[in-house]
Amino acid sequence: MNQDVLDLARLQFALTAGGHFLFVALTLGLATVVAVLQTRATFSRKPLDARMVRFWGQLYVINYAVGIVTGLVMEFQFGMAWSGLTHEAGNILGASLAVETIVAFFVESTFLGLWIFGWNRLNRWAHLAAIWIVVLTAYVSAYWILVSNGFLNHPVGYGSEDGELVLDDPAAVLTNPSALLAFGHVVAGALLTAGFFMAGVSAYHLFRRTPEWAFFGRSLRIGVFLSAPALMVTAVFGGVQLAVLDAFQPMKSAVFRGKTAEIARVQAELTERFGPGDYVPSEAWTRGGALVMLICFALMMYLCFAGVVLAAFRKAVFRFRPWHLVLMAAVPLPYIAMISGWVFRESGRQPWVVYGFLRTEDAVSDLSPGTMRLSLAVFTTLFALLAALNAWLLTRHARRGPVDAGLGHDERPTGGGDGDQGGDGGAGGNGGAGGTPDPADNLPAPRY
Repeated sequence: MNQDVLDLARLQFALTAGGHFLFVALTLGLATVVAVLQTRATFSRKPLDARMVRFWGQLYVINYAVGIVTGLVMEFQFGMAWSGLTHEAGNILGASLAVETIVAFFVESTFLGLWIFGWNRLNRWAHLAAIWIVVLTAYVSAYWILVSNGFLNHPVGYGSEDGELVLDDPAAVLTNPSALLAFGHVVAGALLTAGFFMAGVSAYHLFRRTPEWAFFGRSLRIGVFLSAPALMVTAVFGGVQLAVLDAFQPMKSAVFRGKTAEIARVQAELTERFGPGDYVPSEAWTRGGALVMLICFALMMYLCFAGVVLAAFRKAVFRFRPWHLVLMAAVPLPYIAMISGWVFRESGRQPWVVYGFLRTEDAVSDLSPGTMRLSLAVFTTLFALLAALNAWLLTRHARRGPVDAGLGHDERPTGGGDGDQGGDGGAGGNGGAGGTPDPADNLPAPRY
């Protein structure tokens, strides 16, 4: 095994997996928010509620579309750079990754297409069902990915035949505590990311004294009141994961706590169990990732508690411009916290790919350093371009604010008709009974 190839392969996977994870965080959280907003709009039939679905739904679709490309590209690495992993543990990982692919790239994408193109074609109940199916399949997709990742961190339910892992207890794999705790942590973190994103975008428009004050005032409150409980749930799942580290990965726990004597003791135990080797992960990456994550958590905690108080006052929501600036600046915090937590989780597992069974150096493909450098350059460039494109598209649409064009816009002539035939647009609409603009909204009805 060439050390340069190993280092380059690890760097490539870290960059691409981390980059894709950032897309997933906002997609998962924002999809849930959009589904809840559409549920409200479907029942209330108020124009303001419907316009919120369209605006935040457009941002969700942009992030999803670019993010799914990064996921497709990233998966090529398993066969290209990590053939040892698929050979040794493919009997277990292959099933969960295949199910995730079916759920994400077939079921989820199909119903998302129905939701996008079914505006003004499906009745409002079918349209609402479509977005909720998208959300549920997104959660299922995340769960199956974490089943695979949970097995890498804490192998359970497996047997060994001719040196290869085989599935022995499917129920144990599916209920792996490492996977379930990570799933709760990631879902709550995704909602936190969506909350900060909504609050930051809304604060930008309120800071600029937008005429859409009712729209973004409500959106800011939703973002703030979502962020606080999401942060607490994230912290609970994170704390439970730290509590079980001693049992699952004692070396990571020792490095995290910085206890030199404990590190030496665990090193001796692992050497006796698995043979000679360095079983201490990078302290800089492991402890550094955990420290950055905890700092971000502390900052977000203060912002969430202050935000809940300020959001209760109308004048603060619409006129407290220093708070608006803070909310805009805080948008990256959940991203930084989630990626640093991921670094802590993955780097602390080293030198193992499958903890206690397969070392990283034994999982990497037999490639030349030149081939690996070329692969790293191509993947890094592609992901940087996709990230830049996503940021530009999100910023562009967010700055435009809610407009009549875009997601759910109906270019057909508006007219009468009942609310479920040709005019309700899924999320509210302006036609028929219940679709008349509400004067209380002080905004024109959207054209569905």
